[in-house]
Amino acid sequence: MTREQYILATQQNSLPRTEHPQFYPVGIYGWRKRCLYFFVLLLLVTMIVNLAMTIWILKVMNFTVDGMGNLRVTKKGIRLEGISEFLLPLYVKEIHSRKDSPLVLQSDRNVTVNARNHMGQLTGQLTVGADAVEAQCKRFEVRASDSGKVLFSADEDEIVIGADRLKVTGTEGAVFGHSVETPHIRAEPSQDLKLESPTRSLVMEAPRGVQVNAAAGDLKATCRKELHLQSTEGEIFLNADTIRLGNLPVGSFSSSSSFSSSSSPSSSAPRQTIYELCACPNGKLYLSPAGAGSTCQSSSNICLWS
Repeated sequence: MTREQYILATQQNSLPRTEHPQFYPVGIYGWRKRCLYFFVLLLLVTMIVNLAMTIWILKVMNFTVDGMGNLRVTKKGIRLEGISEFLLPLYVKEIHSRKDSPLVLQSDRNVTVNARNHMGQLTGQLTVGADAVEAQCKRFEVRASDSGKVLFSADEDEIVIGADRLKVTGTEGAVFGHSVETPHIRAEPSQDLKLESPTRSLVMEAPRGVQVNAAAGDLKATCRKELHLQSTEGEIFLNADTIRLGNLPVGSFSSSSSFSSSSSPSSSAPRQTIYELCACPNGKLYLSPAGAGSTCQSSSNICLWS
């Protein structure tokens, strides 16, 4: 017998033997067990409610694999259907509408579109308000949709109107504070064209000539002081059936025989000399003394040296 077997044999003989052995239960019993079951049941109910609420939210918000509600995530970007409201600033690169509907930007106060550079500085701004539409930029352009032609452009130096025809429909016409440079000014059919300067002079200049044409009406030039027709190198050509100079002063001719020889010099009326205006074939004008008959036809020698 080995030592280990001997020790085991002596230990078993020394232990007291009982007729009825005692067993100790293992587990949770009593009120602890009921509390545990209550918490497990409460946790199960909470999970079911959360799952039901999650499913309801997914259904109401219309969550799909492509997006949420009116919001759809596509390969080209984000697509919004219907009316969308943004409470905070929106930063996007491009905004497009559908082909069959317009793009509407609406605000209770105004709509402002800002453009900034890489440093965050404001370079352009467009504000659409209730009273006015304001644009702040270095250059403002309006282009045609089909050809891309510049119809209107404005900057600090000049304003360019690139349309083929500029039409002013106001009853008062167009008012220009300074000079106007244009190759053609025309009124609407059956309407009068009026160029007027109420308090200053009206000057029309052209390097190669000024042409004023009234095809179906009269041409009238009115001024308060003086009317100058000047040609520096050419001639002024008046081509008409009748040329009239109205409102000219008319004098009376008195011969020397009409005065009495006995009348004193102080009582004699001053002698008035009457001239008639004659025109040469080359267009020059000269004055000829008026007599009993017209001397314009007989004074052809004056046209040679005048």
